[in-house]
Amino acid sequence: MRRRGVAEPVILRGGDDDTLWAVIATAGKRSSVANVYRSRADALDDSAWRAQQVRAYEDFLRRSRQPVPHYSVAPIRRADLPKKWSPLPALGFLRGQLI
Repeated sequence: MRRRGVAEPVILRGGDDDTLWAVIATAGKRSSVANVYRSRADALDDSAWRAQQVRAYEDFLRRSRQPVPHYSVAPIRRADLPKKWSPLPALGFLRGQLI
């Protein structure tokens, strides 16, 4: 699902630059890379959009006793991603697919 004004996520292929920007999802003590981007600005846009979606469902999450996810942005090297990594669904936290 493409969000208006947000760049497409990075398709991980070989390349010259090894540094990417990761959107990190954290719920409780668990963290996971939600998505990766080539630019920090794109990662910040995605993080803000995900945080806005969580705010919209925050009351539901609390009533369901599910951890409320938080998002941050950090640089990451391609080599630091798990081999079978795939992006997290934007609203996966509603189906228990945050981490």
